[in-house]
Amino acid sequence: MPTDDWSKFWDLIKDIKIGMFTAFSNDGLLHSRPMATQNRADDRNDRLWFFMSRDSEPGLDLARNRSVSVAYADPRSGAYISVAGHAAVFEDAQTKKDLWQAWFPGGPEDPEVTLVSVAIEHVEYWTVDSNRMVQLVRHGAVRMD
Repeated sequence: MPTDDWSKFWDLIKDIKIGMFTAFSNDGLLHSRPMATQNRADDRNDRLWFFMSRDSEPGLDLARNRSVSVAYADPRSGAYISVAGHAAVFEDAQTKKDLWQAWFPGGPEDPEVTLVSVAIEHVEYWTVDSNRMVQLVRHGAVRMD
């Protein structure tokens, strides 16, 4: 069931701190890793934010292929969310400071820490109360190269 109600998406993930961030690795396989979503309550637009180590496997994966997926689950409420999009490194010092909630000991100024933006292109979610999949499609999503 297609919809344009993006507030439902943000409401579903607001209390889920960790998403499974999936990207294509060097071996051509999909690899998923837990990543903390960095969006604030006032930052609910067309992208998700994550911090990662520049030279980590996820960071290197993005250099090869920017297509990613992020999956969220909240079994207590019966909500399951899948996001597809394109990731890009976003090197803006002020945005890093504004979004900083990460555990990296060097803080947002650490040159090894990079901010990654995922431009949302498609969302699907399932909830117990709807008992069906709902699709949110954002055609023409802005991509950052």
